[in-house]
Amino acid sequence: MKRMSVKKITAALAAIIAVSSASVCNPQSFTVNADIIANPVISRNCPAYSVSNPATASSANDAYYYSFWFGAAPEYLAYDLSAVPEEERETVIAAWYNTTGAYDYTVGQYTTSSNAMPSDYTIEVNAAEGGTYPEDGWVVSAEVKGNTYHSRQHVVDMKGYNWIRINITGADGKTGGSISINFDIHNASEGVADSWMFYGDSITAGGMMNCYGTGFAELVNQIDGRYFPVQENGGIGGIFSTDGKNNIDRWLEAFPGEYVSIAYGTNDAWGNQTGAEKYYENTVYMIEKVIELGKTPVLPKIPYATESGVNNYLDDYNAMIDKIYEEYPQVVKGPDFDTYFRENPDKLSGDGVHPNEQGYAAMRQLWAETMYENVYTAETESTTEPQELLTGDINRDGSVNAADLIILTKYLVRSGEGNYEDFEKTADLTGDGVIDSFDRAALQTKALK
Repeated sequence: MKRMSVKKITAALAAIIAVSSASVCNPQSFTVNADIIANPVISRNCPAYSVSNPATASSANDAYYYSFWFGAAPEYLAYDLSAVPEEERETVIAAWYNTTGAYDYTVGQYTTSSNAMPSDYTIEVNAAEGGTYPEDGWVVSAEVKGNTYHSRQHVVDMKGYNWIRINITGADGKTGGSISINFDIHNASEGVADSWMFYGDSITAGGMMNCYGTGFAELVNQIDGRYFPVQENGGIGGIFSTDGKNNIDRWLEAFPGEYVSIAYGTNDAWGNQTGAEKYYENTVYMIEKVIELGKTPVLPKIPYATESGVNNYLDDYNAMIDKIYEEYPQVVKGPDFDTYFRENPDKLSGDGVHPNEQGYAAMRQLWAETMYENVYTAETESTTEPQELLTGDINRDGSVNAADLIILTKYLVRSGEGNYEDFEKTADLTGDGVIDSFDRAALQTKALK
């Protein structure tokens, strides 16, 4: 993967990172524009093929997420991408979506079952010329068995290949099971920078599915046609921040993207079941796990509720979010759903907790608008001054903190930023002349103590 340019640094880091060596040599005040590199959809309406139900194959990559390709395992869904310019498909994100209600149906007090969801499959590529579906020559890029998630993303090397397919051998844990998915291919040739996961409870589960109304990705695209994010809904009804903490490591293993929203708290606050301090500890654990993997955490405010069982304790919990904002400046501030629903209680349903249809639509719109402001086009005024080298202070902001850890992790894990002034000196914490995982371990201890 190519090294990322300065323009790819996210808004979460832009506020605290000095982004050019020139600014160190010549002190000045400047404005940083944090436009991120797009991962646009390249498979929209491309030729689509399947065996048992070819008539619906095109429903998997049309512009409507409420239409789906239907099949029965074993079955494949293949796309001919030969008409897409080669430079736009050297590396891609293959993302599929199913409408099972819970992101991971095995988690939570209301565990359910999957619904026409791929459980065993491979992602495969083929170098054959376009125009005629190739029966032979398929190369496996990724293999999944025993999947319990209703959506997945896979980063695939497609250089030299014209075709891609998802080849499903099991659905809902069995051969012969029904399949129902949408399947998008995104250009990631310049890196995975515009991919999102929204973890949360039933409010997230009900609001962030891309097939219910206009989705987050579509709304971002309406604001700025350059972008069409990859977006997964990680919501699960009835769960607490403790459930998120207990599963975040496993979930993140399956997510190759950049932005991770942590949106728990309503169930925690409902009757004060978790306690604000424990909620804080759980949320910090999840945020630090996101940071350790070189990804960007996003944290919205817990929505206001007219139900007194939630509302009586809500201020204590949202105070913990303010505390996290102060302690972790790399956290992107998500929408303030507390203020929004206080001002618009008519957007809540009869239970006084969950949004109604108009409320969910408003939440998605607010997500898109807030992230466009805080991530896609964020600007920050920064003034840099020459300063003595501080080992571990990679971004030269005068302190060693989690922002430096993010930079070093990206550099080691996926060839991220390394073009900072005196990087070889500030990142070599062990002093052995080599920048490796030992330096990261030393920096983690120093930055997060």
